[in-house]
Amino acid sequence: MNILIKTPNEIEKMRVAGRLAAEVLDMITEHVKPGISTDELNTLCHNYIVDVQGTIPAPLNYRNSYPKSICTSVNHVVCHGIPNDKRLKPGDIINIDVTVIKDEYHGDTSRMFFVGEPSILARRLVETTLEAMRVGIQTVKPGATLADIGRNIQRFAEANRFSVVREYCGHGIGRTFHEDPQVLHYHDPKDTRHPSVVLKPGMTFTIEPMINAGARFTRCLPDGWTVVTKDHSLSAQWEHTIAVTENGFEIMTLSPGAVI
Repeated sequence: MNILIKTPNEIEKMRVAGRLAAEVLDMITEHVKPGISTDELNTLCHNYIVDVQGTIPAPLNYRNSYPKSICTSVNHVVCHGIPNDKRLKPGDIINIDVTVIKDEYHGDTSRMFFVGEPSILARRLVETTLEAMRVGIQTVKPGATLADIGRNIQRFAEANRFSVVREYCGHGIGRTFHEDPQVLHYHDPKDTRHPSVVLKPGMTFTIEPMINAGARFTRCLPDGWTVVTKDHSLSAQWEHTIAVTENGFEIMTLSPGAVI
């Protein structure tokens, strides 16, 4: 495992990229409403990223395969949903995942949105998932471990009678979109992806729990990207890019005035 410790100059570049990624989600918020298609949301984000910000949408052509500039995961889609011409309906929930590249460094973040009025279950799932991310972020400090993050997220989610997706996780990030380490949102001492890595200042990674209303199991659709819940239950996800500081953490993708 090769975990890169970022220099102050690199942290500053990631801070800028993170702020720009948050700006894209701020911009798109007013457009998430019944009747719009996820492909139209993608076009709005792409044009803002490229023409307004002068940044690069990292997902576009990622691994020479992903065809769009953002991911849009609706209802039972867990992650990596590909924008298409399907239109949003009242009661839908949607995760929009944005990653931009500025001066070679990545800013990666995602948010959940309600389309009209959600069901009681959908609202509780989305709010619980947001709090689960907060629990994970507030665990971050020098001397804590990756295992602590996953353990705390899992305990919180399961105490609220939801399940944690295990196949997909957070990741190191910087000049490269996906770096070491993998940041699991659960704790299993037998899982070799989840070593007891001790957090140190200068580490940068995402925390992005995917929480299901039903069972934790998922499947990937034939497009090779879209991941859905096996039981067709609702799924939610929130994501921030985090830097470990001397005294705790910094959220690199927090909008101005927002609080964790």
